Amino acid sequence: MATTTTSTSLRTLGNSDLQLTPIGFGAWAIGGGNWEFAWGPQEDDESIAAIQRALELGVNWIDTAAIYGLGHSEEVVAKALKGWSGPRPYVFTKCSMRWHEDRSIWRSLKADSLREELEASLRRLQTDVIDLYQIHWPNPETEIEEGWEALARFKEEGKVRWIGVSNFSVEQMKRVQKIAPITSLQPPYSMLRRAIATEILPFAQANQIGVINYSPMLSGLLTGAMTAERAASLPGDDWRRRNPEFNEPRLSRNLKLVELLREIGAGHNVSPGVVAVAWTLHHPAVTAAIVGGRSPQQVEGVTPALHFRLTDEEYARIKAFLAEIGA
Repeated sequence: MATTTTSTSLRTLGNSDLQLTPIGFGAWAIGGGNWEFAWGPQEDDESIAAIQRALELGVNWIDTAAIYGLGHSEEVVAKALKGWSGPRPYVFTKCSMRWHEDRSIWRSLKADSLREELEASLRRLQTDVIDLYQIHWPNPETEIEEGWEALARFKEEGKVRWIGVSNFSVEQMKRVQKIAPITSLQPPYSMLRRAIATEILPFAQANQIGVINYSPMLSGLLTGAMTAERAASLPGDDWRRRNPEFNEPRLSRNLKLVELLREIGAGHNVSPGVVAVAWTLHHPAVTAAIVGGRSPQQVEGVTPALHFRLTDEEYARIKAFLAEIGA
């Protein structure tokens, strides 16, 4: 059996002084239900307990966004930190997606709109400064220069420490680089979403842009807990019901992949989800991965990803299997 390689070292995010653990707590699902990209109902007490358990186990950063739960995720993060007596983690959030009173979403990268968003996030997070402030989506694309200028101004004012982008292409990153350096990129990346490995990850690595990837377990699909029955019974307001990866014909193929991850993980006493996270961390351009958790038990299942690393042999085995199943 191949031996497990372990790593507990912190990783520097891009051009910043932020020293991150290899995984961070993703606060998307804890925003709760009843909005366009919800994960179904969620109890705040469970969310707070999940965040605090992640911190107890060594995670040192939290990634949220204003839009998650239409402000609610940021409020829950603040409550969790208010009741936390240990070292304060870094807190990252995002802007550009806003909402009307009827909970419908609209998007803006106008400077005045981003200023309103920043002040609202600072209030909800109950802090004077945000460690990393990110443009959530390059949308409207015609406004990304104005948006990036605004974020650079917030940094100069000391309201945010570092600034990053999320879901940007190489061309879009080149456009904003002319205005101010990019500290980080937050893209989707998992063994079932590998497109960024061709051009985007090499560009980030060459330009000292840190990468914190989201959905390394493809929104719970690769955790080992998802089954065909569970996918079919997801709540009506769970956005994953509309995701092709959670529906046939892809679902059966994806669950076969999970069985391989389960087999590899069993040799090291870790879950399929931990193997999936380790797969993303195997790429040298990836600084750290965002890992969600909706309960302390879920958090305990995935925090071994702080230490577990795939061997080159195991990574090659997964690569060959992906080719074999056409994923």
